[in-house]
Amino acid sequence: MGYGAASYDGKTLSYISTQDGLCGNDVSCITEDHEGNIWFGTHNGASVYDGKTFNNFGSEEGIHGLGCNILIDKNGNIWAGTNDGLFKYNGSSFSEFKIPNPIIENQSFHWELGKIWCIIEDSHGNLWFGRDGFGACKYDGTTFTHFTKGDGLCSNNVNSIIEDQHGNIWFTTIPSSQPEEIKDGGISSYDGKVFTKYSKIENLNGRSFYSICEDKTGNIWIGTAGAGIYMYDGKKFNLFNETNRMDLIPSFSVQSILEDRNGTIWFGFSGGLFRFNGSNIINVTQNDPWN
Repeated sequence: MGYGAASYDGKTLSYISTQDGLCGNDVSCITEDHEGNIWFGTHNGASVYDGKTFNNFGSEEGIHGLGCNILIDKNGNIWAGTNDGLFKYNGSSFSEFKIPNPIIENQSFHWELGKIWCIIEDSHGNLWFGRDGFGACKYDGTTFTHFTKGDGLCSNNVNSIIEDQHGNIWFTTIPSSQPEEIKDGGISSYDGKVFTKYSKIENLNGRSFYSICEDKTGNIWIGTAGAGIYMYDGKKFNLFNETNRMDLIPSFSVQSILEDRNGTIWFGFSGGLFRFNGSNIINVTQNDPWN
Protein backbone atom coordinates (compact mmCIF):
# COMPACT_ATOMS: atom_id res chain seq x y z
CA MET A 1 0.00 0.00 0.00
CA GLY A 2 1.31 3.48 -0.92
CA TYR A 3 1.35 6.55 1.22
CA GLY A 4 0.66 9.26 -1.34
CA ALA A 5 3.16 12.10 -1.80
CA ALA A 6 5.21 14.41 0.40
CA SER A 7 6.49 17.96 -0.13
CA TYR A 8 9.37 19.68 1.67
CA ASP A 9 9.46 23.47 2.14
CA GLY A 10 12.98 23.58 3.54
CA LYS A 11 11.85 23.04 7.11
CA THR A 12 9.05 20.51 7.34
CA LEU A 13 7.45 17.68 5.40
CA SER A 14 3.79 17.83 4.39
CA TYR A 15 1.86 14.80 3.15
CA ILE A 16 -1.07 14.36 0.78
CA SER A 17 -3.07 11.23 0.08
CA THR A 18 -6.46 10.08 -1.15
CA GLN A 19 -7.92 11.58 2.02
CA ASP A 20 -6.93 15.00 0.67
CA GLY A 21 -8.25 14.32 -2.84
CA LEU A 22 -5.39 12.52 -4.57
CA CYS A 23 -6.74 9.85 -6.94
CA GLY A 24 -4.35 7.16 -5.68
CA ASN A 25 -1.75 6.61 -2.98
CA ASP A 26 0.69 4.76 -5.25
CA VAL A 27 2.38 7.74 -6.89
CA SER A 28 4.63 6.93 -9.85
CA CYS A 29 5.55 10.49 -10.94
CA ILE A 30 5.21 14.17 -10.06
CA THR A 31 5.62 17.11 -12.47
CA GLU A 32 4.65 20.78 -12.78
CA ASP A 33 2.83 22.28 -15.76
CA HIS A 34 3.34 25.73 -17.30
CA GLU A 35 0.69 27.29 -15.05
CA GLY A 36 2.31 26.02 -11.85
CA ASN A 37 -0.14 23.19 -11.26
CA ILE A 38 1.30 19.95 -9.88
CA TRP A 39 0.45 16.71 -11.66
CA PHE A 40 0.62 13.31 -9.97
CA GLY A 41 0.66 10.05 -11.90
CA THR A 42 -0.71 7.13 -9.89
CA HIS A 43 -1.94 3.58 -10.37
CA ASN A 44 -5.47 5.02 -10.52
CA GLY A 45 -4.91 7.68 -13.15
CA ALA A 46 -3.68 11.26 -12.75
CA SER A 47 -4.40 14.13 -10.38
CA VAL A 48 -3.68 17.81 -10.90
CA TYR A 49 -3.37 20.11 -7.88
CA ASP A 50 -3.66 23.91 -8.13
CA GLY A 51 -2.59 24.52 -4.55
CA LYS A 52 -6.11 24.27 -3.16
CA THR A 53 -8.05 21.51 -4.88
CA PHE A 54 -7.48 18.30 -6.83
CA ASN A 55 -8.92 17.46 -10.22
CA ASN A 56 -8.71 13.75 -11.01
CA PHE A 57 -8.53 11.86 -14.31
CA GLY A 58 -9.34 8.17 -14.29
CA SER A 59 -10.88 5.77 -16.78
CA GLU A 60 -13.99 7.92 -17.19
CA GLU A 61 -11.75 10.86 -18.10
CA GLY A 62 -9.73 8.81 -20.59
CA ILE A 63 -6.75 7.42 -18.64
CA HIS A 64 -6.61 3.72 -17.82
CA GLY A 65 -3.82 1.35 -16.88
CA LEU A 66 -1.37 1.16 -13.98
CA GLY A 67 1.84 3.14 -13.53
CA CYS A 68 0.87 6.54 -14.94
CA ASN A 69 3.85 8.68 -16.02
CA ILE A 70 3.28 12.27 -17.10
CA LEU A 71 5.24 14.67 -19.32
CA ILE A 72 4.48 18.34 -19.97
CA ASP A 73 6.19 19.22 -23.27
CA LYS A 74 7.58 22.63 -24.27
CA ASN A 75 4.30 23.57 -25.94
CA GLY A 76 2.31 22.77 -22.81
CA ASN A 77 0.86 19.51 -24.11
CA ILE A 78 0.26 16.95 -21.37
CA TRP A 79 1.09 13.32 -22.10
CA ALA A 80 0.41 10.30 -19.91
CA GLY A 81 1.80 6.80 -20.34
CA THR A 82 0.52 3.72 -18.55
CA ASN A 83 0.50 -0.08 -18.85
CA ASP A 84 -2.23 0.38 -21.46
CA GLY A 85 -0.35 2.83 -23.71
CA LEU A 86 -0.11 6.57 -24.37
CA PHE A 87 -2.72 9.28 -23.72
CA LYS A 88 -2.87 13.01 -24.53
CA TYR A 89 -4.78 15.74 -22.70
CA ASN A 90 -7.20 17.90 -24.71
CA GLY A 91 -7.91 20.47 -22.00
CA SER A 92 -10.72 18.58 -20.27
CA SER A 93 -9.99 14.88 -20.67
CA PHE A 94 -7.46 12.42 -22.09
CA SER A 95 -7.69 10.36 -25.25
CA GLU A 96 -5.54 7.48 -26.47
CA PHE A 97 -2.64 8.42 -28.74
CA LYS A 98 -1.73 5.42 -30.87
CA ILE A 99 1.94 4.52 -31.38
CA PRO A 100 2.61 2.11 -34.25
CA ASN A 101 4.49 -1.04 -33.28
CA PRO A 102 7.75 -2.08 -34.94
CA ILE A 103 8.04 -5.57 -36.36
CA ILE A 104 10.06 -7.67 -33.91
CA GLU A 105 10.78 -11.35 -34.31
CA ASN A 106 10.59 -13.55 -31.22
CA GLN A 107 8.60 -10.95 -29.28
CA SER A 108 9.33 -10.77 -25.54
CA PHE A 109 8.64 -8.27 -22.79
CA HIS A 110 9.10 -7.69 -19.08
CA TRP A 111 5.82 -6.53 -17.53
CA GLU A 112 3.06 -5.59 -19.97
CA LEU A 113 3.54 -5.59 -23.73
CA GLY A 114 3.30 -2.00 -24.99
CA LYS A 115 3.56 -0.42 -21.55
CA ILE A 116 4.94 3.14 -21.60
CA TRP A 117 7.75 3.05 -19.05
CA CYS A 118 8.90 6.64 -19.61
CA ILE A 119 8.44 9.79 -21.70
CA ILE A 120 11.00 12.56 -22.31
CA GLU A 121 11.37 15.53 -24.64
CA ASP A 122 14.82 16.18 -26.13
CA SER A 123 16.47 19.51 -26.92
CA HIS A 124 15.10 19.41 -30.48
CA GLY A 125 11.50 18.98 -29.33
CA ASN A 126 11.28 15.28 -30.17
CA LEU A 127 9.35 13.07 -27.79
CA TRP A 128 10.89 9.75 -26.77
CA PHE A 129 8.86 6.86 -25.41
CA GLY A 130 10.38 3.91 -23.59
CA ARG A 131 8.20 0.87 -24.20
CA ASP A 132 7.90 -2.64 -22.88
CA GLY A 133 8.70 -5.13 -25.65
CA PHE A 134 8.88 -2.53 -28.42
CA GLY A 135 12.10 -0.68 -27.58
CA ALA A 136 12.23 3.12 -27.83
CA CYS A 137 10.23 5.36 -30.15
CA LYS A 138 11.06 8.93 -31.23
CA TYR A 139 8.16 11.16 -32.32
CA ASP A 140 8.96 14.45 -34.08
CA GLY A 141 5.33 15.59 -34.24
CA THR A 142 4.72 13.82 -37.54
CA THR A 143 6.87 10.71 -37.85
CA PHE A 144 7.59 7.80 -35.52
CA THR A 145 11.10 6.32 -35.54
CA HIS A 146 11.67 3.02 -33.74
CA PHE A 147 14.84 1.74 -32.08
CA THR A 148 15.16 -1.88 -30.98
CA LYS A 149 17.80 -4.47 -30.12
CA GLY A 150 18.50 -4.72 -33.82
CA ASP A 151 19.59 -1.08 -33.81
CA GLY A 152 21.76 -1.31 -30.69
CA LEU A 153 19.56 -1.37 -27.60
CA CYS A 154 20.48 -3.97 -24.98
CA SER A 155 16.87 -5.12 -24.73
CA ASN A 156 13.50 -4.07 -26.12
CA ASN A 157 12.23 -3.16 -22.64
CA VAL A 158 13.26 0.49 -22.26
CA ASN A 159 12.28 1.92 -18.90
CA SER A 160 14.35 5.11 -18.65
CA ILE A 161 15.67 7.65 -21.18
CA ILE A 162 17.66 10.88 -20.77
CA GLU A 163 19.49 13.30 -23.04
CA ASP A 164 22.91 14.39 -21.79
CA GLN A 165 24.60 17.79 -22.17
CA HIS A 166 26.20 16.68 -25.45
CA GLY A 167 22.91 15.63 -27.03
CA ASN A 168 23.48 11.90 -26.59
CA ILE A 169 20.40 9.85 -25.73
CA TRP A 170 20.88 7.27 -22.95
CA PHE A 171 18.68 4.22 -22.47
CA THR A 172 18.34 1.91 -19.49
CA THR A 173 16.71 -1.42 -20.24
CA ILE A 174 15.51 -4.41 -18.26
CA PRO A 175 15.52 -8.14 -19.09
CA SER A 176 12.53 -9.91 -20.57
CA SER A 177 10.54 -12.21 -18.32
CA GLN A 178 7.74 -13.22 -20.70
CA PRO A 179 7.15 -15.58 -22.44
CA GLU A 180 10.52 -16.66 -21.07
CA GLU A 181 13.37 -15.12 -19.11
CA ILE A 182 16.06 -13.45 -21.23
CA LYS A 183 18.94 -11.77 -19.41
CA ASP A 184 19.40 -8.90 -21.83
CA GLY A 185 19.07 -5.75 -19.73
CA GLY A 186 21.76 -3.06 -19.89
CA ILE A 187 22.83 0.49 -20.70
CA SER A 188 23.38 2.06 -24.12
CA SER A 189 23.75 5.54 -25.58
CA TYR A 190 22.97 6.97 -29.01
CA ASP A 191 24.77 9.94 -30.60
CA GLY A 192 22.27 10.31 -33.42
CA LYS A 193 24.11 7.86 -35.67
CA VAL A 194 25.67 5.06 -33.63
CA PHE A 195 24.71 3.13 -30.50
CA THR A 196 27.26 2.35 -27.79
CA LYS A 197 26.63 -0.54 -25.41
CA TYR A 198 28.32 -0.60 -22.01
CA SER A 199 28.16 -4.36 -21.60
CA LYS A 200 31.81 -4.93 -20.68
CA ILE A 201 31.50 -3.08 -17.36
CA GLU A 202 31.14 -5.40 -14.36
CA ASN A 203 27.47 -5.98 -13.46
CA LEU A 204 26.25 -3.77 -16.32
CA ASN A 205 25.17 -6.70 -18.46
CA GLY A 206 21.88 -8.59 -18.19
CA ARG A 207 20.58 -6.70 -15.15
CA SER A 208 17.52 -4.58 -14.53
CA PHE A 209 18.09 -0.83 -14.60
CA TYR A 210 15.39 1.44 -13.25
CA SER A 211 16.84 4.94 -13.25
CA ILE A 212 19.37 7.28 -14.88
CA CYS A 213 20.22 10.93 -14.26
CA GLU A 214 22.84 13.43 -15.42
CA ASP A 215 24.11 15.89 -12.79
CA LYS A 216 25.13 19.50 -13.43
CA THR A 217 28.78 18.58 -13.92
CA GLY A 218 27.93 16.00 -16.59
CA ASN A 219 28.27 12.83 -14.53
CA ILE A 220 25.78 10.08 -15.45
CA TRP A 221 24.24 8.29 -12.45
CA ILE A 222 22.75 4.85 -13.11
CA GLY A 223 20.62 2.93 -10.63
CA THR A 224 20.59 -0.87 -10.84
CA ALA A 225 18.69 -3.68 -9.23
CA GLY A 226 21.04 -5.75 -7.13
CA ALA A 227 24.44 -4.25 -8.03
CA GLY A 228 24.55 -0.68 -6.75
CA ILE A 229 24.74 2.81 -8.21
CA TYR A 230 27.16 3.63 -10.99
CA MET A 231 28.55 7.09 -11.68
CA TYR A 232 30.03 7.59 -15.14
CA ASP A 233 32.35 10.60 -15.45
CA GLY A 234 32.84 10.26 -19.19
CA LYS A 235 35.86 8.00 -18.82
CA LYS A 236 35.10 5.32 -16.26
CA PHE A 237 32.29 3.86 -14.19
CA ASN A 238 32.54 4.19 -10.40
CA LEU A 239 30.41 1.83 -8.34
CA PHE A 240 28.75 2.72 -5.03
CA ASN A 241 27.28 -0.42 -3.51
CA GLU A 242 27.02 0.28 0.21
CA THR A 243 24.87 2.51 2.40
CA ASN A 244 24.57 3.12 6.14
CA ARG A 245 21.28 1.15 6.12
CA MET A 246 21.86 -1.95 4.04
CA ASP A 247 19.20 -3.64 6.17
CA LEU A 248 16.53 -1.47 4.49
CA ILE A 249 17.56 -2.30 0.94
CA PRO A 250 18.52 -5.98 0.63
CA SER A 251 17.85 -5.95 -3.13
CA PHE A 252 19.59 -2.57 -3.68
CA SER A 253 16.95 -1.51 -6.22
CA VAL A 254 17.20 2.18 -7.11
CA GLN A 255 13.85 3.37 -8.49
CA SER A 256 14.68 7.06 -9.05
CA ILE A 257 17.57 9.55 -9.03
CA LEU A 258 17.37 13.35 -8.81
CA GLU A 259 19.81 16.23 -8.33
CA ASP A 260 18.45 19.23 -6.40
CA ARG A 261 19.35 22.90 -6.91
CA ASN A 262 22.15 22.62 -4.34
CA GLY A 263 23.79 19.74 -6.21
CA THR A 264 22.75 17.02 -3.78
CA ILE A 265 21.98 13.68 -5.44
CA TRP A 266 18.88 11.92 -4.06
CA PHE A 267 17.97 8.26 -4.51
CA GLY A 268 14.59 6.62 -4.17
CA PHE A 269 15.28 3.03 -3.13
CA SER A 270 12.94 0.13 -2.70
CA GLY A 271 13.23 0.59 1.04
CA GLY A 272 13.51 4.33 1.59
CA LEU A 273 14.97 7.70 0.66
CA PHE A 274 18.74 8.18 0.47
CA ARG A 275 21.14 10.94 -0.54
CA PHE A 276 24.79 11.15 -1.58
CA ASN A 277 26.96 13.23 0.76
CA GLY A 278 29.95 13.35 -1.57
CA SER A 279 31.38 10.00 -0.61
CA ASN A 280 28.65 7.87 0.95
CA ILE A 281 24.98 7.03 0.39
CA ILE A 282 23.04 7.73 3.57
CA ASN A 283 19.45 7.11 4.59
CA VAL A 284 17.12 10.07 5.15
CA THR A 285 14.08 9.79 7.41
CA GLN A 286 11.20 12.08 8.32
CA ASN A 287 13.05 13.43 11.34
CA ASP A 288 16.48 14.01 9.76
CA PRO A 289 17.83 17.46 8.88
CA TRP A 290 17.98 17.60 5.08
CA ASN A 291 20.63 20.21 4.57
